[in-house]
Amino acid sequence: MSYKLNPAQHEAVHTLRGPLLVLAGAGTGKTRVVTVRIGKLIQNGILPDRILAVTFTNKAALEMQHRIAAELGLNRKGSGKPRKKQPKPQIGTFHSACVQILKRHSTKLGYPSQFTIYDRGDQESVARQVLRDLRVPNETMKPGDLLSQLSSWKNAAIRPDQAIDVARTDKEHLAAAAYRRYQQALKLCGAFDFDDLLLATEHLLSDFPEVRRMEAEKFDHVLVDEYQDTNGSQYRIIKQLSSGHRNLCVVGDDDQSIYGWRGAEVQHILNFKKDWPDAKVVRLEENYRSTGAILTMANRLIVFNKHRHDKTLIPARGIGQVPRILQFKTEVEEAQGVAAEIAKRLEDRQWEPKDFAILFRTNEQPRVFETELRKARLPYVLMGSQSFFDRKEVRDILSYVRMVDTPRDEVSLLRIINVPPRGLGAKSVETLLAQAVREGQSVWESMDNAELVEKLPEAAKRGIQLLKNIGQKFADMATKTTLVDTVRELISAVGYEAEVRRLYPEAEEQQNRLAAIEEVINAIAEYEAEAEEPSLAGFLSEVALAGREFAGGGEKEKSRNAISLMTMHSAKGLEFPIVYMVGMEEGLLPHRRSIGDVDEQIDEERRLCYVGITRAQEELTLSVALQRMKWGKLRPTFPSRFLYEVTGQADNPNCLKAIKGAKDEIRRSSKSGNR
Repeated sequence: MSYKLNPAQHEAVHTLRGPLLVLAGAGTGKTRVVTVRIGKLIQNGILPDRILAVTFTNKAALEMQHRIAAELGLNRKGSGKPRKKQPKPQIGTFHSACVQILKRHSTKLGYPSQFTIYDRGDQESVARQVLRDLRVPNETMKPGDLLSQLSSWKNAAIRPDQAIDVARTDKEHLAAAAYRRYQQALKLCGAFDFDDLLLATEHLLSDFPEVRRMEAEKFDHVLVDEYQDTNGSQYRIIKQLSSGHRNLCVVGDDDQSIYGWRGAEVQHILNFKKDWPDAKVVRLEENYRSTGAILTMANRLIVFNKHRHDKTLIPARGIGQVPRILQFKTEVEEAQGVAAEIAKRLEDRQWEPKDFAILFRTNEQPRVFETELRKARLPYVLMGSQSFFDRKEVRDILSYVRMVDTPRDEVSLLRIINVPPRGLGAKSVETLLAQAVREGQSVWESMDNAELVEKLPEAAKRGIQLLKNIGQKFADMATKTTLVDTVRELISAVGYEAEVRRLYPEAEEQQNRLAAIEEVINAIAEYEAEAEEPSLAGFLSEVALAGREFAGGGEKEKSRNAISLMTMHSAKGLEFPIVYMVGMEEGLLPHRRSIGDVDEQIDEERRLCYVGITRAQEELTLSVALQRMKWGKLRPTFPSRFLYEVTGQADNPNCLKAIKGAKDEIRRSSKSGNR
């Protein structure tokens, strides 16, 4: 291997058997260790396709795939002659790995092998119908509220028959009643939602010994990246796949465990030695990202968390500039001050807009910064905005693709059944839907009921025939030509572009929507170029898995030369030369929901602050507004306890005063009904 590794990295890479915990601090080169270690395994005779590596995001999985391909020489151009496909390690997200297992065994759970994965919009449609069937008013429980509760239960591996036992409030009992119906509705459509992928896979591995044996025997080595982010289902799936060969390598950092609100359990990485007593532990502490002064602040903060693996970030670079703490009178002056300072720095031409990041705790904070950056005519991008795949025209096109691939997918069919208009009005659709409910079949099957269709208006009959012809034609076409050509012709056949031009006469909006349709075609082309056996079902699965990460503009947004505005959660895994952490106040960071008597909640907020600090490479500024607008009135704030901790003043009476003051303020506002 040509990589130069420090002693700890070398030890992690060359430990090739048995359980291994790699504690990889921020900026310590963990991705390099994972990829070089996989290369070393192959070099030592392990067949590539006997290695499973899982992580949490498609971006991380893709980066790992590319690095491994380079490591194994799979990217090299040959003489032009067709080359035999080389076996490759299976590298992907937890969810994509679960999809592969489900494809092989979903029929054991009563699902078709060609199942659909529902995205958020599809889920809301099902949830809305379930609540309607239960006669639940919208003001009592919204579809989003139900889905949030179901997701929480699924992340805790609570199945429908167990939900009623854990429900405490009236709302939770209502959600428990809806849970079973929701799952039945999904099953009727042959669909899983995102959380089901983990839960159903765990169900298969725990309840079907032959499935567990078959899947565990596929691999000799399992590697898990970002192990601190695993929830209960992921933890148990990994254990079941690794307990035979025991060659499990997990890489992570308990100090960066910031996803407890979505089910991640930091105890999994803290208790690794208890689960695997013979495990070797390697600490990666040499940080190549940040200056010594920034790391001093990070180290000083995180030691206040009592339950953690003992480790200290050691700078591989010089001391650098000491981080600053700035005070502003109000949040408006804070935004003005930060914008003015960035503008001045840009005038010096030493830095570019993309070198700056403004990090905040809540999604409401960036509004005032956007206003001031616009006034200053500074380019910026708000990361984590509406998903590209949530745009109306994109969802419509994907629904057509789903209809062609899986006609029984009711949510998709009902979305486009009369888009563009084809004579299938609300009354005709209600008739078809009522028949489907009565007979326990899909709407597509109801459209085959000649007696029922004969009673519908002539326009509706023509519309049904047109839809069925389209479904049949393009299902056949998808098996005979490229997916790009199939979908391009499908869009043309249904007259979707013409409908966009009719609905949106303004040139700019029309162009934006047509560009989104074009981007769907581009996404299909990219998928088709990468996939070994491309199919509509494969593309739709990839979209469903990627949609949660893909923010509008995707990589194009990230590559823009613009100031980044993002939450600290979104910033994890990224780095910037100059970082501003704004709103360093009790109630914001730590967030008001965490301020109480539960140390674990404050610990997670402290880890979030630590993640923010360790994004900075060269310069770091933390700022606090002494007053903030709340319910239309300026109210005093309390500086975050973390400001005292990073400056070595945690025992300062003002720190205790700030904590007490924030608790009292939150108590008062709760009593008055302000959230």
